[in-house]
Amino acid sequence: MSIWERLFGFAMTAGLAGVLLAALGIQAVAVSQSWGARYWLAGGAAAVVVSALALVRRRQRAWAAVAGLAIAGLAIVAARVFQLPTEPGPALALALAVLVGSAVRVLPPVPAGLLAAGGFVVVGGAYLAARPHSSGAPAAVVINAVAWFGAVVVGLALRLLDHRAAATAANVRQDERLELARELHDVVAHHITGMLIQAQAAHVVARRNPGQVGESLTGIEAAGTEALRAMRRVVGLLRDTEDGPPASAGPEQLGVLIERFNRQGPPVRLRMPEERTAWPPEVNSTVYRIVREALTNVARHAPNADSVTVTVEQNPSGVSVEVVDDAPPGPARAGHRGGYGLVGMRERVETLGGTLHAGPRPDAGWSVLATLPVQPGWSR
Repeated sequence: MSIWERLFGFAMTAGLAGVLLAALGIQAVAVSQSWGARYWLAGGAAAVVVSALALVRRRQRAWAAVAGLAIAGLAIVAARVFQLPTEPGPALALALAVLVGSAVRVLPPVPAGLLAAGGFVVVGGAYLAARPHSSGAPAAVVINAVAWFGAVVVGLALRLLDHRAAATAANVRQDERLELARELHDVVAHHITGMLIQAQAAHVVARRNPGQVGESLTGIEAAGTEALRAMRRVVGLLRDTEDGPPASAGPEQLGVLIERFNRQGPPVRLRMPEERTAWPPEVNSTVYRIVREALTNVARHAPNADSVTVTVEQNPSGVSVEVVDDAPPGPARAGHRGGYGLVGMRERVETLGGTLHAGPRPDAGWSVLATLPVQPGWSR
C-alpha cells in the first residue's frame, strides 16, 4: 500500500469519526432538552460502541456488522422496556448504515445478504417497539429506514464498481499474458528451428568429417538449453489462437520513442549502458513497453514536469529500467494509483521473474522502477 493510499484511508476514517461524533453530540443535546440527560445514557452508550465498531470495521467486517446489529436489537428492547426514547437513534442508525453498507460491498453474497436482511429486521423492530405516533411513524424509525436503504444501495453500487474494476484489471493481465506468450512462442520457435538446421548440418558433417560433429552438437545443446528456458516462461500462460505480430522493440528503439515524446511533453534524457550484452527478446520488448507506459503516464498525470530521466542499467544478473520525473505534487498525481497500464506491466514483469515499483519520490515527482533477471550465459 502506497503512502497516498494510507493517507487517503486515514482521511476517510477521520472524516467518518467527525461525522459520528457530531451525530452523537446533536442527539445528546436533543434528548437532554426533551427527555432529560439520563434518558440518553443507555442509547448513547450503544451508539458509542457501534460507532467504534464502524471505525475499525475493516479488520472484521462480518463480525463488526453482526455485533452492531445485536447491540441495536438490545437497544430497541431496552427502550421499550424502560420507556426510553425510540432506538436506534440517529447516531446509532448512521453507524449501523456504515457497517451494513461496508458488509454489502465487500463480503461474499450470502453473508452480505444476511447482514442486509438483519438491518431490515432492526428497522422493523424499531417500528414495532416505537410508541404510537399521531402523524405516522416516529422520526427515529424513518431515519433508520432511510439509513438502511441508503446503506444497501450505496453498498451495492460500490460492489458493482469494484467488480467492474477487478474484471478490467483481470482482462488487462490476461491480455498481457497472451502478448507475452506470443513473444515467447516466437523465441522458442526460433531456437527449435536453429536446432533442426544444425542437426541436419551435423548429418552432412558426420559423413564428410566426423571430427567436427562435436561442434555441431555443442551448438544444438546451447540452442536447446535456451529453448527450455524460454519454454519455462511460457508454462502457465495462455496462447491466443489469432497470432499478432511479435513485439521486436528493444533498447535500440528507445531513442525513437523518446524523440516522439519530446514533441508533446517535457524533455526526456536517456541513460543507457555504453556496452551491453545481448538480452532475450522478451526482456528487450518489456524494457521498451515499460518506458512507453511510464512516459504516457507522465503526459497524462504530470504535464507540468520540467524533465524526465530514463535510465537503463545492466549487471551480471539482470537489467533495470527506471523512469523518473520532477513534477510537483498535485491532486491529479496524488489520486493516480498506477492505472491499468501499470497493472499489465507488473503482470508481465512478474511473469518474467522481475519486480516493478511505482510511486512518489521523497522530494518531488514520480518513479517507475523495474528489474528484470537475465539468465547467465544468454547469447543471441
